[in-house]
Amino acid sequence: MELKENLSSDHLKFVTPDGAPFSYDITLANQNDVVQLNIVGRKIQSNEVLSAQYLIDLSSHDYYLNAFEQLSNDFGLRPPQNRKHVVPSTKKINYQEILLENKHKGMLYGYGDPAVLRTNQNDKPVYYLVATSNDAPDSFPLLSSENLADWTFLNYVFAQGQKPAWATQVEVGSDYWAPELHQIGDEYRLYFVARDKESKELCIGMATSKHPELDFVPNNEPVLKGNVIDPHIYIQDKQTVYLFWKEDNNDVWPSALIKLLYNNPSLITYLLNNPQDQATASFMVSVWPWLQHLAPMVRFMFIQVFIEAVISRFLDIYRSLEQLTESHAAIADDIRSVLHYMKTPIYAQQLSANGQVLVGERTKILENDLAWEAHLIEGMWVTQQHNRYYLFYAGNDFSTDQYGIGVAIADHPLGPYRKMPEPFLQSTARWTAPGHPSVTTSPDGKPVMFLHAYYPGQAGYKQFRALLAVGLKFEKDRVLWV
Repeated sequence: MELKENLSSDHLKFVTPDGAPFSYDITLANQNDVVQLNIVGRKIQSNEVLSAQYLIDLSSHDYYLNAFEQLSNDFGLRPPQNRKHVVPSTKKINYQEILLENKHKGMLYGYGDPAVLRTNQNDKPVYYLVATSNDAPDSFPLLSSENLADWTFLNYVFAQGQKPAWATQVEVGSDYWAPELHQIGDEYRLYFVARDKESKELCIGMATSKHPELDFVPNNEPVLKGNVIDPHIYIQDKQTVYLFWKEDNNDVWPSALIKLLYNNPSLITYLLNNPQDQATASFMVSVWPWLQHLAPMVRFMFIQVFIEAVISRFLDIYRSLEQLTESHAAIADDIRSVLHYMKTPIYAQQLSANGQVLVGERTKILENDLAWEAHLIEGMWVTQQHNRYYLFYAGNDFSTDQYGIGVAIADHPLGPYRKMPEPFLQSTARWTAPGHPSVTTSPDGKPVMFLHAYYPGQAGYKQFRALLAVGLKFEKDRVLWV
């Protein structure tokens, strides 16, 4: 493999490394966040040589999906999952449609990662909803309701110009994700994800207020650093509060695997047995010297079809890599590193009384080990029902119809948890990729779960997510939706 630079550093030429099953000559020009790809290669369908050009706006997920759909048609690469013709699901799930449009002009992406808090004010329940805002100028929309059906927009937790001092505030790449609001004693605490402006890693921060409708004051430093996301707070009692989080390894392993294949291209045919997937991997290793320098979410959108190729056979490929460590001693450490990051564990640890630091030892709660979960589990929520603890979580690829919600059950908030073998909630003909659950009780005391989902064919990063709900019925060894 070699990287050739023309006179401009934004105009690059690539050729596929020797040993890859398919070969491409690629010229890449990048100007004003629009990439032009000129590709010469053989079509796997007919073996004829083709020259083609593609434009990708790096800020739009749709542009990537459209470009790779065309690359599939032209050269035979794997088509994006949400560009495939999918037979509508026949599953019938009683999703209640709560919010189907933005309630304020500053809300750009709907209600991703919703978290609902029930409070009691003047002997009546009042609910507060917070949601992901991605890179919107105003972070974390806050809404209220008295009946869980009719919601009023209140404000933003961090309006433009009022972001935490430690967090990035740029338009692209700030990634304000997964807020949760809880009442602990007389204080309201909001835990959330943002990127550290120095390290650019995802971190978990905290902000506090005396009332949900008053200003939240963020801490000067994150509670937890190091590429961690999806904070969940479980309050066992006034003295014992746990922080749950996900180690965001699914952001790491695809790049680590492409790098491994870039240095060892003959492994492509060992790991991937489908010609479409082999062509996809050959294309990705061709441009790896450029890919490795992209911002995390930009790189994810570019390599998503490669990720989908791997997760279609995730457990098989994981086992194949394990076997390689025995036969390829020279690269065994590199392979073990990939294997490490192919697991995305969920941890929990007790918080200090003020909620600002972790105390004691962390406990691994779960990791992805079921076929339907593929490369990740995330977006967890723990609820106690009938002296048992039910942990709901999301799994698989967030922007495809394979994403869903699972459940695990334990006798203690820190486990050990026993997973149900199949997803609890999945895509239907009406709603795609249900995820990131939160559980509360209705005004009449019944348990209800809130979650987000996409309209079919519209799943993707920074796409609108609707707010849905389902009623829950808890039994000793299982949960039912009602």
